[in-house]
Amino acid sequence: MYSLDVKASSGSYPIYIKNGLLGEIGSEVKKIYKGRKIAVVTDSNVNKFYGQKVINALNAEGFETFKIVVKAGEESKSFETLLQVYDKLLDFKINRGDIIIALGGGVVGDMAGFVASTFLRGIPLIQIPTTLLAQVDSSVGGKVAVDLPRGKNLVGSFYNPKAVFIDPLLLGTLSEKFVSDGMGEVIKYGVIKDSELFYKLMNYENSEAALKGIDEIIYTCCTIKADIVERDEHDTGERMLLNFGHTIGHAVEQFFNFTGYSHGESVGIGMYTITKIGEELGITKIGTANIIKNILIKYNLPWTLPEIKTEAIIEAISHDKKNIGDSMNFILIESIGNSFIGEIHEDKIVEYLQNNQK
Repeated sequence: MYSLDVKASSGSYPIYIKNGLLGEIGSEVKKIYKGRKIAVVTDSNVNKFYGQKVINALNAEGFETFKIVVKAGEESKSFETLLQVYDKLLDFKINRGDIIIALGGGVVGDMAGFVASTFLRGIPLIQIPTTLLAQVDSSVGGKVAVDLPRGKNLVGSFYNPKAVFIDPLLLGTLSEKFVSDGMGEVIKYGVIKDSELFYKLMNYENSEAALKGIDEIIYTCCTIKADIVERDEHDTGERMLLNFGHTIGHAVEQFFNFTGYSHGESVGIGMYTITKIGEELGITKIGTANIIKNILIKYNLPWTLPEIKTEAIIEAISHDKKNIGDSMNFILIESIGNSFIGEIHEDKIVEYLQNNQK
């Protein structure tokens, strides 16, 4: 088992990474939670594979459980879904001494986490991420949120879980597309902070080969994120580096109404695009964008910017949470493993977008 502690100012919490950990979830939860009621929030896809298994494991330890199943997909990160989940928690008579378990990928983790942070002004939370993207990124760091029609994650809070339980074996039920989706975030960690991880990923033959050592890769990514979060819990400085590729990536997701490109695919496009812009501005070492392009291709991720109205991208970028005041901030890289927060004038973005559409 790999384990680490995230030492946040608002409260520390452990991350456990172990093959087969889901089978021990009842006893593991009992070690950190002495109450009785547990609400398990999951989605329709994850529920088919793991919902009842988790309920049975918790019941075996004497917990009183209640399962809330939401529709799978980004559309569940909405106020409509929040109201439905709040109602079901009221039906179950959940109080502030009880606990919520988020069992699922990034959508469930973000939405259920936001529920936990707001219902009765705060209910304890446990994260059990079931996708690679959630295991390496969204379940760690305490960011929880829902979307608005005009942008992703625009209503949210910082709310740390009591623990994160990661079972890499759960990735065995993911389609190749969702493995690639998670690899987009894994690659991001290598680009911004760890060239050794990046080139290790480059040297794997394919995703299947990478998955054989995925527990160590997950641990590496979580360690990078924990290290950054400990220094900048509320995303006002260094933590913004974790959003490399996300500014343009979120714009791509939003333009296609969260159905054309997955999060990892969109981040891949964003990583390549902003690196190419960095090269053109003399900020990034020439050839770096091509290196990123090659690793994206290896893991079946897109890299070319689809045809999008320039105004739509600029509008989405203007709502990005890294922008403070009138500045348009982007996460940029000097080279693989070396990232920083920089400012690019809107005109340069517009010029690049107009010259590089399909």
